[in-house]
Amino acid sequence: MKPRIFINIHYMEIGGAERALLGLLNAIDTNKVDVDLFINQHTGEFMKLIPEKINLLPEVSAYSVIEKPITTAIKKGYFGIALARLWAKVVHKFYSLPHRHYVTPPLFFRKEQRRSCEDASIFHYVAKYTTPLLPSLKKYGEYDIAISFLTPHNIVKDKVIAKKKLAWIHTDYSTISVNAKQELPVWSSFDNIVSISPDVTKAFIKTFPTLNNKIIKVENILSPSFVQQQAERFAPQELQGDYSKLCSIGRFCHAKNFESIPFIAKILKEKGLKFKWYIIGFGDTAECILNIKATDTEDCVILLGKKENPYPYIANCHIYVQPSRYEGKSVTVREAQILGKPVVITNYPTASSQVINGKDGIICDLDNDSIANAIFNLVQDNNMQSKIVEYLLLHDYGNENEVNKIYQLLNE
Repeated sequence: MKPRIFINIHYMEIGGAERALLGLLNAIDTNKVDVDLFINQHTGEFMKLIPEKINLLPEVSAYSVIEKPITTAIKKGYFGIALARLWAKVVHKFYSLPHRHYVTPPLFFRKEQRRSCEDASIFHYVAKYTTPLLPSLKKYGEYDIAISFLTPHNIVKDKVIAKKKLAWIHTDYSTISVNAKQELPVWSSFDNIVSISPDVTKAFIKTFPTLNNKIIKVENILSPSFVQQQAERFAPQELQGDYSKLCSIGRFCHAKNFESIPFIAKILKEKGLKFKWYIIGFGDTAECILNIKATDTEDCVILLGKKENPYPYIANCHIYVQPSRYEGKSVTVREAQILGKPVVITNYPTASSQVINGKDGIICDLDNDSIANAIFNLVQDNNMQSKIVEYLLLHDYGNENEVNKIYQLLNE
């Protein structure tokens, strides 16, 4: 019998972690292992991209309402889960106020959940009080490895039987506030903690120093052939014309800093640059739209909304821009590099793990003037653009062999 692997994630909305999971699923050799994928809520544009070789377990109704509006949980008769989520909000407020944390609304609605916030401890309060009310998944038997791909990790901790359990880190812990005392027992229960980069590891260990011996590194797995194939599916009509084409992809949230793009665009306009900046993503766009109107940049900042396949947009832009305040390890930056596009990213804590400044991209300071200057200078410097593109095309940014680290754990 082949070894069995269980993987859990919240849903398959368009996002970096979800794309990273698809990379892992595509890289896994099902001639070597059997994989059961349990998705709490069977929603999201990426559901259709789950490889046929992966066994997608049925949706369990109780799990599906954890992150839907509380009214949905009530309508479906899950009164306990609804009350647990309300109680999590109350307890979290009592914790947050004396700790001077930035308190966001409870992350109960889809739109609110996808916002990044400085105080991420709310996720773990919700998980702490709702997970005991969820039905067990032990009916699926014992697995050789169980993977919790996205925090909080309580479901794999408490509801799955496995010889070995892995918990993934996708977040830069230097940028968020968490209740480390509450989270530590959850993280400690796992045999290994998977970090996607050395910088992510460093930030995590500052918060949880006793977990250093559990850390292993497995980079986000990306397949250049898949990215290239998707990029060639169509030529976006929106990106036609003789002007500089900039592109950014992600959810509208504090971390991505998309609300600053109109101000950066205004500076570029004042410099006389002829360009359009296309933003692909979802979330709360209200602030960005207000800023577009305030800066009179409707002609050059274009919100394209969600795109199931963003790769043709990257392939047809001139420069990919990631103006983030922080990142774990940006999947879209790596995808842009695979497609041979110069990237401009801000100097967030993990930036150096993705870009060699001046070789395969540009790293600039995190302020509007610096970002605008970096973009403007790169657009004007055709020689620098050519050097970066040449470097990118000569280097292999694929890393499917990272999956071997999972196989090795089966034998330890």
